[in-house]
Amino acid sequence: MESPSTPYTIPLGMHAIPPDQLDLRPDSEIDHDILHPKPISSSKNIFFFWHSGYPTMHPYTQRTVRAWHRRFSKAGWTVYVIDRQPGSPRNIDKFLDVNDAKLFPEALTKGTLTGTYAVQHTSDLVRLPLLLTYGGVYTDVGFMQIGDLDALWNKTVGDPSSGYELLSYHSGSAGEYSLTNYFLCCEKGNPLFDRAHRLLLKLWEGKTSTEGMHASPLLKGVPLMGGSFSINDEQGKHDAEESSRMLTDYIIQGQAISMVMGLVDEEEGWNGPEYLRDHVYAMEFMVGAQLINDLTNWDGKKAFDLMSLKMPEDGEISSNEQAQARDIVVQCLTKSYGFKLAHGMILRVFQDTLGSLWRKHPGSDVVVGTYAHWLRYAMVHWCPDKLPEREQFTVSKPIKVGPLLREA
Repeated sequence: MESPSTPYTIPLGMHAIPPDQLDLRPDSEIDHDILHPKPISSSKNIFFFWHSGYPTMHPYTQRTVRAWHRRFSKAGWTVYVIDRQPGSPRNIDKFLDVNDAKLFPEALTKGTLTGTYAVQHTSDLVRLPLLLTYGGVYTDVGFMQIGDLDALWNKTVGDPSSGYELLSYHSGSAGEYSLTNYFLCCEKGNPLFDRAHRLLLKLWEGKTSTEGMHASPLLKGVPLMGGSFSINDEQGKHDAEESSRMLTDYIIQGQAISMVMGLVDEEEGWNGPEYLRDHVYAMEFMVGAQLINDLTNWDGKKAFDLMSLKMPEDGEISSNEQAQARDIVVQCLTKSYGFKLAHGMILRVFQDTLGSLWRKHPGSDVVVGTYAHWLRYAMVHWCPDKLPEREQFTVSKPIKVGPLLREA
């Protein structure tokens, strides 16, 4: 990434990372490492998935993946961009047995997976098997990291004495079961993810898409997602109830994870509510990973326009818009652990997001002297002084008492 001629100001609450702890080589050399990753030899793995492979990714998401490498490779982390391209050395079949029915449903094995979001559901189906087999982090290609992954790993999952076995974001109250699936971190063999994936595979039996999965008796009691918005797309306008069912089918993996967190299965000796309370280090998701969207009221065009503004020259007085953009960047850098660019089904609710507009306007996220470039630069070169706090959980009423794969 091109450096500014005049260094940006580091907000209070952040510090510069010593250059010798960063990989600041040219993009082409970083890309070579990403395209030729080391064999997996530890749990310090950062997994992404892009169906057609890293070279075909949108430039702004390639920059995000490079930033992960630049920040954490010298701390021993290796980036893997998994794909489904025939013959690719990064195809999922080079890491896992795609014919193993304990790992993948028939729809993925035979390539019969269908639906508008087939690619997204493929990524859902590979993330937990990768983590269960190797350990590490799975995150979306649109997830921009701000905080110190290595330090938080060493404090939680990477330290057996901590008691924490799973790291993610939580989108509910202390008594709700609602982990996000765009940032998942664990050692291999995690018991919560093992059960969630077994349930997901059961939901996929005999299916080629997730349509209608929200109604499965195996998910009885798990609240549907959404509920406060309506989808309005080329198929027409869908009311809040229908939109909620559609969103739940879209993020069906999240439903499976929620069920396991709320499950008490005496046959297997599993108590999800207690596991959540004792072993899950979850960060609040709105401030922790969605703050730019929250501060702009999910107005993607507004976020894009603000981030595209040129910062004032020395001696210039900031406009109201520049002041707002500055505040957004400073809050994001100092309060958040990451930032999730919104794509996928959310575009059927909000016609544009910051991520979709960066996609439509290549290079707009790295124009030197803009707030977007300041944000990008900071995510590589600076780090918040503090690690994010853990959400406190209560032992809530179980969603289900009984075996995981039998109807209640």
